[in-house]
Amino acid sequence: MFIRKVTHTNKKNNTQYYTHKLVESTRTQRGPRQRAILNLGTDFELPPEQWKELANRIEEIITGQTCLLEYPKELESLAMKYARKIICRGTLPLPTREVILKDWTPDYQMVDINSIEDEDVRSIGAEHVVYHILKELELDTKLMELGFTNPQKEVGIGVIAGRLISPGSERKTHIWLQELSGIDELQGTDFSMLSQDRVYQVSDMLLKYKGELEKHLNWKECNLFNLEEKIILYDLTNTFFEGSGKYNSKAKFGHSKERRSDCPLVTLGLVLDGDGFAKRSKVFNGNVSEPKTLKEMIGELSSFNLSKKPIVVMDAGIATEDNICWLRKNGYDYIVVSRKKAKEIPEGIKMVTVKEGKDKEPIVQVGLVKAEASKEFEAYCHSTSKEKKEAGIKSLFSQRFEEELKKVHEALSTKGGTKRYEKVIERVSRLKERYKKVSCRYEITIKKDADTNKAISVQWQEKDIDNASGVYCLRLNRDDLKEKEIWDIYTMLTGVEDAFRCMKSELGMRPVHHQKDSRVEGHLFITVIAYHILQAIRFKLKSKGIHYSWETIVELLSTQVRITTSMKTKAQKMIHIRKSSKAKPFHKEIYDALNLPYQPGKTIKTII
Repeated sequence: MFIRKVTHTNKKNNTQYYTHKLVESTRTQRGPRQRAILNLGTDFELPPEQWKELANRIEEIITGQTCLLEYPKELESLAMKYARKIICRGTLPLPTREVILKDWTPDYQMVDINSIEDEDVRSIGAEHVVYHILKELELDTKLMELGFTNPQKEVGIGVIAGRLISPGSERKTHIWLQELSGIDELQGTDFSMLSQDRVYQVSDMLLKYKGELEKHLNWKECNLFNLEEKIILYDLTNTFFEGSGKYNSKAKFGHSKERRSDCPLVTLGLVLDGDGFAKRSKVFNGNVSEPKTLKEMIGELSSFNLSKKPIVVMDAGIATEDNICWLRKNGYDYIVVSRKKAKEIPEGIKMVTVKEGKDKEPIVQVGLVKAEASKEFEAYCHSTSKEKKEAGIKSLFSQRFEEELKKVHEALSTKGGTKRYEKVIERVSRLKERYKKVSCRYEITIKKDADTNKAISVQWQEKDIDNASGVYCLRLNRDDLKEKEIWDIYTMLTGVEDAFRCMKSELGMRPVHHQKDSRVEGHLFITVIAYHILQAIRFKLKSKGIHYSWETIVELLSTQVRITTSMKTKAQKMIHIRKSSKAKPFHKEIYDALNLPYQPGKTIKTII
């Protein structure tokens, strides 16, 4: 074998360019001929003086010859990658080759068992599941329709799969595609020589067609799963940057929902349907006012050709009077959390139990009343679990407040402590402001020494007030919904919270490492596409009674791998078998639920 440089001419602009090919000399009836074994591409940069060494090392690997010389690290790495391409494709054009795909007839060979080696192990189980759902949603077809070339489509699928299976930055995804995953084999390609720039370029292209891709996924999900789209859930979350974020116009300091207000933030708005499938997403400034985003996000749903305007469900942070008036004006029904602080249920309201415990005791009760002033309905809800949670939080803050008051009192008898009466009052006032949710429950007395103008004691006593009511109020403009229907629809908001939790913890949305606007939005949009795929997987598994977390599924599916087993025969031939490991019971449970074969990928046997 040897490497040959080939000159080509571009017919469009008449410019010359070069490719490099791994070739071999062989005898034919018409005399010696050269046959191409592998195209090394146009970006082959190894110095010419090392070409022969590389060709020799590739031949040693595929024929199982013992390596007598120690090759440079870079050359050894290249040789392993090119040899993998030759063996995995099963297309080695050698006179002695024998390639068999899925041939289950017996094949007995006498081999040297001491020569058996396993190599090139790559995960395939989770990739098998993700790739199947991607194909079912016809995302690969849509990418081609949008103008992606076949290599760009393959990398795009790899990047999305990487976000699902090995979440992280695009740099981490690049390493995963190159070294750890068998997703390329499922697509019939090879990512061992994939450049990091191509990963970023595909990310930019996915963002460019964001609208078209969201519409396509929404349409396919509705058709595949018969989604009714009667309910729309809307909420926002934010995530933080690693770095200053000074080159990103949307990176702003604000209130972090992950308690990282020390970092610049970027906000993601998400619209879901009642089944948890994403409908629309948009990136906002990190300090965006949540109520101001509603009109843009909900208004753009008109382009999705919905048969009927759905019920909009929102939390109190977005449910301003202005937004509610806009929903009403544009013909939307709504169920939103009221902004008024309901501490008790008004008299005369009949409460209906909508959720019971094991012993039939009421856990959640809802009472419906018409608000004459606004021509709306108000649903007062009482939850025993919410009441216990509120009591627990109040108890914790009360304990901390009392500990701080005790420190103020002890400082009166400590050298250097605050003793002046005015300063003590000021210190206690600051504590009351810090713990304002519980300080109103205390009667605090500060005694003063008239002669020295110093405080001599700080005493407190808890009032007999029970603020842990467990009551909250919902607003709606529908008069045909029963109490249980109202509460069931409201609790769907937890689907948005689950989606955000999933994106951040299971799909690698946080933190953001990029600095440019387009790269940040591309990173977040890939996460949204990955969530589409994940929700489709969970929806199908749930219908079969399987409720594992995605993290658990990926961890257990990762034990099924692609592996190459090589051995030398008595006839001094080399056998390379590339196949997937046998599916375990857990793998079969998931594959059966998704109607997938147990053995991902082709079985390739090459005899040299």
